[in-house]
Amino acid sequence: MIGIAWFIFIFAVLQLLVAFINLIRRPKLSAMSESCEGLVSILIPVRNEEHTIGIILDDLIHQEFKNIEILVFDDESEDNSADVIAKFRKIDPRIRLIPSSGLPDGWLGKMHACHILSQHAKGEYFLFLDADVRIHCDAVVKAVSYARHYRLGLLSVFPQQTMKTTGEWFTVPVMNYILLSLLPLILVRTSGFPSFSAANGQFMLFNASVYRDLNPHEKMKMNPVEDIAISRMYKKNTIPVACLVGDNTIQCRMYEGYKTAVHGFSKNVTAFFGRSFLLAILFWIITTAGPLIIFFWLPQPIFFVYCAVYIATRLMVSIISHQRILLNILCIVPQQLALGLFIYRALINAGLKRYQWKGRYIQ
Repeated sequence: MIGIAWFIFIFAVLQLLVAFINLIRRPKLSAMSESCEGLVSILIPVRNEEHTIGIILDDLIHQEFKNIEILVFDDESEDNSADVIAKFRKIDPRIRLIPSSGLPDGWLGKMHACHILSQHAKGEYFLFLDADVRIHCDAVVKAVSYARHYRLGLLSVFPQQTMKTTGEWFTVPVMNYILLSLLPLILVRTSGFPSFSAANGQFMLFNASVYRDLNPHEKMKMNPVEDIAISRMYKKNTIPVACLVGDNTIQCRMYEGYKTAVHGFSKNVTAFFGRSFLLAILFWIITTAGPLIIFFWLPQPIFFVYCAVYIATRLMVSIISHQRILLNILCIVPQQLALGLFIYRALINAGLKRYQWKGRYIQ
């Protein structure tokens, strides 16, 4: 047991090191010297988003960079999403609504929507956005400039998460903690190993010519966690990829409350661990039971060092993610319990071999 305790201590120190690297080499969106020229296609898949689609469209029509087309795919919405889009179409002719003709067999809804959008797009870059994302007026020009500077085939950004309820604070920061304490994001761009891959489907900017060659959404048409899989696929094809952390330039309220967050994160929690339930469970056990194991099996000074390391890691992750530090630290216990619930629900879904999202079942 002493050996396990020392392993947990070393693992915590490594997490601290990764978080420190992400802090000092914080990969964030910034304008480069390269100019933003050529048409940019902004592509938004929509299903039942009447309360959010108007907000992102308003952000887009006020972008500093004007050479854009805005294509919205209405994926058989059962609310008034199409009406909201039509109203904005009257305001700005750059907006175009693409209705669905039905979801073909063998496709997930979002993958099919993105694929159809790409077939209608004419830009030099394709920017896929979720309808619940908010972007600052200079976000498009910054993203394209950054992608040009590093000659990227794919640039993805994890938006700054907006959290308004206690349930969201108990759940949403868990993903930032996993990502930023396990993966130095600088390696996504600088390392050729596909294992150093990350992406977020809420904001993905593709070089259009590379996208057309690979057709990533078509290849991932039955993958419910397509963003990370596409990032890995690009790296396997030696195409440069970068993943950044957003600030107030790019924001998103991912889920509204505890229940929807648990439901949503149970779909993709294992993707951070290479789709391995074993690794996900081990990570949860180590980071949840670690303090007790070290307290009982290692000298007391080591326990206090471990606690300092653990808290410092959470602190740095909060700073990188632009989240409230004290609140995140106070929520450590409920966040760990939520992570366990994510994994448990993911196991149940895997056993049933089906998962429901936006009224559709994913096999």
